[in-house]
Amino acid sequence: MDTVTWRLFADLAEVAGGREHTVSVDSDSTVGDALDALVAECDGLGDRILDGDALVDDVNLMQNGTPVSLDAALDDGDELAMFPPVTGGSRR
Repeated sequence: MDTVTWRLFADLAEVAGGREHTVSVDSDSTVGDALDALVAECDGLGDRILDGDALVDDVNLMQNGTPVSLDAALDDGDELAMFPPVTGGSRR
């Protein structure tokens, strides 16, 4: 078994009941498997981030600071992040 840590931001953290969640997955798991484990642990999160079996368009995923897809392989201790689109910048 591998352990990965999810870091959630903005409304995703609110829906999931916290900013950080650790889940256990099989050693040959993918980011999608870790997402399934997270959704099973956090009531209501699936309703916010999933459209059927697909991730909604307004959610971004990162693995160890790099954008990632659901079929990417995991390593024990990976950090996964999920957040809505980020906008902003300086006003002049």
